[in-house]
This record gives sequence, C-alpha cells and structure tokens, in this order.
Amino acid sequence: MNPSSSFTLANAPLGRPVRIREIQSHPDVCIRLRELGFCENAVIRCLNRGNGNVICEVCNTRLGINNLLASTISVFTF
Repeated sequence: MNPSSSFTLANAPLGRPVRIREIQSHPDVCIRLRELGFCENAVIRCLNRGNGNVICEVCNTRLGINNLLASTISVFTF
C-alpha cells in the first residue's frame, strides 16, 4: 500500500474501485456506516459527485452520503 495514494472518499476518482482505510467520525455514525457496508477494507466505487453529495457503489448497492461525511472516510487505491 502506497501512503501517497491515500485520500478521502470525497476526493476519490470516479468509477475507480478504492478500499476503505479508516472512518473518522462520531462512534454512532461509524456504526451506522459499517451497517451499510462502509467498513474498513471494503471495496467501493465513487460513481458521482454533485450538489454536496457523493453516490457510491457499496456491496453492489448504490448509496448516497453527503460530502462532509465522505470527507471522514479515508480510502486508498490498490
């Protein structure tokens, strides 16, 4: 894993699979994100960004989260 390829989900390249490294948010928010499939080492794809939202593909399901929450999720390319 190359440390220089680490960034937040809010800045992830569109359409390219990334792996979640860490979620840095309130514990209750982290629990809910993990229930939705946003857990460490999960592979996700950022599909679209706009109007302050990020649409991601997680476990073959499309989910939308706001940009502020996406900026708390560290991801890396592999």
